[in-house]
Amino acid sequence: MRRICLTLPTNRACAETISAIGEEAAYAARQFDVEVHLLVLDSSDAATFAEHARVVRGIPAVPRVITHHLDEAEQREFLRRVIGRAGTVKPELLLDLMLPARLSYGACTNRAFLIATALGCESVHRRDSDSRYQAVDGVPVFPVHHELMSLGKRAADAADGVDETTLDPRHASKPVTMVGSSFVGEMSVDIDEMYRLDRDVYYDVVSLWAPGRWSAEEKRKLADESFRGAGTEAFTQDHATLTVVDPMHVDMCNIAFHQVHESVPLPPATDTIGSDYFLLHLVHDSTLPGVLHNRNIVNYYTGERRTDAGFIAYQTRFAKFFLSMLYFNSIYAEMAAAGETLLDEHHRVRVPAIVEFVRESAGLDRTENVERLDTLDRSYRKLGGRYAEFADILLADRERLLDEARQDINDFALLIEAWAPLTHASRATSLYRLERQSG
Repeated sequence: MRRICLTLPTNRACAETISAIGEEAAYAARQFDVEVHLLVLDSSDAATFAEHARVVRGIPAVPRVITHHLDEAEQREFLRRVIGRAGTVKPELLLDLMLPARLSYGACTNRAFLIATALGCESVHRRDSDSRYQAVDGVPVFPVHHELMSLGKRAADAADGVDETTLDPRHASKPVTMVGSSFVGEMSVDIDEMYRLDRDVYYDVVSLWAPGRWSAEEKRKLADESFRGAGTEAFTQDHATLTVVDPMHVDMCNIAFHQVHESVPLPPATDTIGSDYFLLHLVHDSTLPGVLHNRNIVNYYTGERRTDAGFIAYQTRFAKFFLSMLYFNSIYAEMAAAGETLLDEHHRVRVPAIVEFVRESAGLDRTENVERLDTLDRSYRKLGGRYAEFADILLADRERLLDEARQDINDFALLIEAWAPLTHASRATSLYRLERQSG
């Protein structure tokens, strides 16, 4: 029987989401021939963790659903054993990249990848704590349905389980490596206020994630498409397309991977939104098949993001995202040019090529990033208020942010090189020590 890992990384209160994902796990086990490992990776404070633990214990027992709720201490203990078994260089740095003290979207998902491998799971299905499922007549619409219909099958065999196929027939023998959808509701990035305050500033800021060489028209088009997900249209009926999935049409709150996550990790950058999107581009650029469906998840903002501290934290992650794009735009261009040659004869990613692209990007001139910070400073001061106050913070941290963006890329290259030994070690490492298993 196939094992899958349905995972929810969180660092905040999300009891309702945990209950809902428990229902999705039960649905998967009832409807498909799978064993579901429901994995909650919890970095929240002690009181919130205790409430989450109560909710996890209260999830109704369902055959072939196994729950795992791990705090950071338990995650760290598992990672130490994996890293020790892998015998890689710089073990303490690797531990820090896998479980940093600061927030990292990529690192929390990388931990899920290794734990899923340790549990013998063939695929990883990720959800987010600030999202909910849509429902039709009170019945939740679970993305795992489309994920399990197609994920891991040869594209030719998956064609019968979708509504439409736009995949070039020459990719028919490759496995369906990614199944995903997007979100409806509030934007994935909290910039709607900026849009309402000054439309021109909004476009100047959001277009900063485009390559500097792009025309104004290209940048504006990107800004129009960015961070909006699938808009606001409610789900009415299913539609799934077998294709090479455009990264702009899926979101990491609504995604599942087969195989590729065992070859390449996500960037472990801290305090950087978008650091968990790398595999979406890799799957697309290497021409691996995927399925794009329309069971969009509902995105909403937690109360913390509305606070002054939440605003500063989120805008910092937003700024670091723009700085990271100097490097990732170069990497994505190289991957797109390489195309199908990124895969070996078994349709697996040629990892050394990815490492080469990442390491080469780290040597790029930082002038474009200096200009990005100049644009942010100018734009935020024009908006005034708390945006102008944040501009002062950016100005004071300018050199540190520039240095961190480059170091994040070097760290990513190191982690990619260590990923095969870490994945191999995970397969031979129990998630729990024997005393916990017997207790």
